Amino acid sequence: MVEGIRAYRAADKPQLIDLWRQCNLVAPWNDLEADIDLAQSGTQSTIFVASKGGRIIGSIMAGHDGHRGWLYYLGVDTAFRRRGLGSQLLRQAEAWLGERSVPKVQLILRETNLAAGNFYARNGYHPNPCRIMQRWLADRAAPKVPGAANGILRYNLTFLEMTERPRRSAPAPPHRKRLSLIRAVRPTVDFYRFLYNQAGKRQLWWERREMSDDDLLRIIHDDRVEIYVLYSEGVPAGFAELDCRELPSIEIACFGIMDQFVGQGLGDYLMHAVIDAAWSHEPEQLTMTTSSLDHHKALALYQRCGFRACRQEPRQRIDPRRNGAIDFQSL
Repeated sequence: MVEGIRAYRAADKPQLIDLWRQCNLVAPWNDLEADIDLAQSGTQSTIFVASKGGRIIGSIMAGHDGHRGWLYYLGVDTAFRRRGLGSQLLRQAEAWLGERSVPKVQLILRETNLAAGNFYARNGYHPNPCRIMQRWLADRAAPKVPGAANGILRYNLTFLEMTERPRRSAPAPPHRKRLSLIRAVRPTVDFYRFLYNQAGKRQLWWERREMSDDDLLRIIHDDRVEIYVLYSEGVPAGFAELDCRELPSIEIACFGIMDQFVGQGLGDYLMHAVIDAAWSHEPEQLTMTTSSLDHHKALALYQRCGFRACRQEPRQRIDPRRNGAIDFQSL
């Protein structure tokens, strides 16, 4: 067995779950404890972990159905990446399958996970021209809104930070678009709520919806809070909010593109503009938080723009749409 890599032990479970969340391997409907227990319940699946100083820094789950081998939950702690550990874990799982005379191994990747696709390609994996079909047999089936079931909304928050100005140059504005980015100074409550509600309707943004007008005004009329509105052909297409009240740290408190403008390259353009505005204040760090309820490409966009994921936290609350508490459909 590769030095530093060993079989999973029951005491590893809390750290293993934390690692999977940090590595963004978790979909809102995943029951991580059940996945671990199932993998450990028989002889056709196993889990390997890499540890250092008693800390779990990497993992991979392997199993087979008698014909194909499958790989799951390959992840490496962000502090230990680019040292070959991911490839070592991959080789360990392949060796385990080979010892059981499994002739081939495969895995499933989300299309948005480009970095993982490149990693597997470097390790000799290639796309399989097959279509994947599935049917949920368990009660934890994915609901129409990920994480929503029985009136409870379960989701993950990913906390991001940036400690130096990105070196990547800002993208050119999308072609055939007359764009303008204007700071909204002391906007009216109605205009701000329009921006917030439209940009966050699909992602179920609710925090500012629940605020009173007075509480909201205290934030958006603070001179240390900057609100930028992106217009496309004169129409509001997205907005971003910088919270500079805790300098030398600045938070991107809100960032969103209106539904009808998603997929037009405006998110990349707006994010770079907002990052430049934030770094003009010469902060020590720039932070933001994204949710598993956000657009499925949101986290990848933020990472491309220079943010680094620090940690993930699972959250749950009463579904804000339940019993008409907040009307997300009429806006």
